Amino acid sequence: MLEEVERWLSTRSWSVNDRPLHKILAAKRARGQSVSVVLPALNEEETVGDIVAVIRHDLMQQVPLVDEIVVVDSGSTDRTSAVAAAAGARVVHRDAILPRIPAVPGKGEVLWRSLLVTGGDIVCFVDADLREFSSDFVTGIVGPLLTDPDVDLVKAMYDRPLGGAAGQGGRVTELMARPLLNMHWPQLAGFVQPLGGEYAARRSLLEQLPFPVGYGVELGMLVDSLHLVGLDALAQVDVGVRKHRHQDGQALGRMAAAIYRTAQLRMARGHLIRPSLTQFERGRDGFEPRTYSVDTEERPPMAEIAEYTSRKVA
Repeated sequence: MLEEVERWLSTRSWSVNDRPLHKILAAKRARGQSVSVVLPALNEEETVGDIVAVIRHDLMQQVPLVDEIVVVDSGSTDRTSAVAAAAGARVVHRDAILPRIPAVPGKGEVLWRSLLVTGGDIVCFVDADLREFSSDFVTGIVGPLLTDPDVDLVKAMYDRPLGGAAGQGGRVTELMARPLLNMHWPQLAGFVQPLGGEYAARRSLLEQLPFPVGYGVELGMLVDSLHLVGLDALAQVDVGVRKHRHQDGQALGRMAAAIYRTAQLRMARGHLIRPSLTQFERGRDGFEPRTYSVDTEERPPMAEIAEYTSRKVA
């Protein structure tokens, strides 16, 4: 590990307990900054309501840390929107945001569009499939941004149990993202959960970043932030344990392909000859190929979008 990363681990890796809530609130009042929480959601009726309810109760009603909770529904066919609204979130449908640019499927697409419908100086992203959710996820990653003006982006780190075994989750992280980062961006080798969906950042940073539309968004954001603001502006906070719905092996394969593509673009901005991935499933007559396109599209920095810049002027 680079000496720079060892130093970073000792100065930019914290625990949620390092910043008591009263100190975070005092810093928020002193700096006059607002906080938006965004949940990207697709068919998450079983979990999204509990997450919204916890954040609303703990961080809006009990203490004034969060100023708004926005659930961006990317086309759910279940009751995700109704459940989220009933729990107290403002629900916005992906296709209603920036309609002049047709939306494409993907998590990164939703996160990018969320900048247009939120107002916080700090934007906190939380996945909508978490179980046994604790508001520590939010206070942990928002805290450093409110108390330390030199920090621009904070990622949560946590244990990810799989099937009852501790630390076995995050398979794409260990098999794809971590090797890529260690080999090509060794300054980022200290991040425990580089692909984790819980992180917070200053709007002033987010609006300057391109957003891969799909699963590559977290890796792309981390790499681009490193180049834009430097390692010392990035941090991570231990928030305990993350429990969520795990995907099957083939879905993870498609995720890994999208992440590799995102990394490839950042390594050389090179040409990918065949942006697709073929996997195999056993059918009646043996193994049958299934070919999927790999996310290759990226959205430009939001600061380049006319509707966003005109909103800021207004």
